Amino acid sequence: MDGLDDSTYEQVIAALLLLAQEGPQLGRPLVDTITGSALKNMKELRPGSSGRSEIRILFAFDHRRQAILLLAGDKAGNWKKWYRTNIPLAEAEFDRHSEGDMP
Repeated sequence: MDGLDDSTYEQVIAALLLLAQEGPQLGRPLVDTITGSALKNMKELRPGSSGRSEIRILFAFDHRRQAILLLAGDKAGNWKKWYRTNIPLAEAEFDRHSEGDMP
């Protein structure tokens, strides 16, 4: 989160806290489902921003219904390519989490 202006940083923190509080019940406009992922439960957290940034945090809920933050970045000016690049990385991260977290 280095490089974020103070207002955007605060909005990201507020969105993360709300996700922690609401869990799977949190929906649009702050959370949206990701299309094009092999993970049916992959979602993106869409905090507000005060500038030109479009911060997205890809996450999925694990078997305990805990949000697992997988990847974050700024997709401003790189709308479609951002997803093509980062969805596979997030899927791999979730797989690593799932392998180490079997009940």
